[in-house]
Amino acid sequence: MRTMKIAVTGSTGLIGSALVHSLRTDGHEVVRVVRRTSRSADEVEWDPVRQYVDARGLHGCEAVVHLAGAGIADQRWTEAYKREIRESRILGTAAIAEAVASLHTPPRVLVCGSAIGFYGDTGDRAVDESAPPGDGFLPSLCVDWEESASAAEEEGVRTVFARTGLVVSRQGGAWGRLFPLFRAGLGGRLGTGRQYWSFIALHDEVAALRHLIDTESVEGPVNLTAPTPVTNREVTAAMGRVLHRPTPFPVPAAALRTVLGGLSQDVLGSQRVLPTQLLETGFTFAFPTIEEAIRAA
Repeated sequence: MRTMKIAVTGSTGLIGSALVHSLRTDGHEVVRVVRRTSRSADEVEWDPVRQYVDARGLHGCEAVVHLAGAGIADQRWTEAYKREIRESRILGTAAIAEAVASLHTPPRVLVCGSAIGFYGDTGDRAVDESAPPGDGFLPSLCVDWEESASAAEEEGVRTVFARTGLVVSRQGGAWGRLFPLFRAGLGGRLGTGRQYWSFIALHDEVAALRHLIDTESVEGPVNLTAPTPVTNREVTAAMGRVLHRPTPFPVPAAALRTVLGGLSQDVLGSQRVLPTQLLETGFTFAFPTIEEAIRAA
């Protein structure tokens, strides 16, 4: 990959910070899109709520990676927080897409973060990018989220939607909460444990995003999940093996619903998602199995 100038939103998050580090390590010029007045030449100011982007800072960028948005699992899903989740993604994506479209020389590619929540609860049924959206808050959000990038698509910018699964990392996300529990010997299956979790190692998530930037033939939705989704029971067993801890404490579904509210649907629901587009375009996973991903983390 030749060196290029790449803009990244959400650069302080789990995935964004790892992506920025990876790109800079390989000599690329990274412009961070930040929600405050820019303090250096490698920062661009934006305000997703006001749908403002200082587009001047995007001049010369060959790629824009948009990862910003309120955390899905950061808080209990109150109606107010669901509105924040929705607005942060739809308004922010529209702002970035319009800024990209306004440039005299737009970037070659816009990679927009999305989520496998698009598919809803798939049960035991395996789905890939050809599947329609499911029902509920997350599928509806993902549909509108992806549609809000239309300004860039209409301008002819290759636009990719990175539908990310559960990222395995000790630094944040779902696994950032699971690791301390399992290390303390308090880990266990969630609900019945029969629900499928479609995961991806943080290393592979970053590598996949870079693959989407590089691969000119890729556009539209791409599932960023490992090729071997597993049940929550299998996740629990793998965590126990890797950390050498017992896993005796199942968490009842009713307790999860009380603590997590609407988010419990995402934890207890089953999503068996396959990365067909990644595999067909030549991507190779470094950590394709759950045990390898946990050990890497």
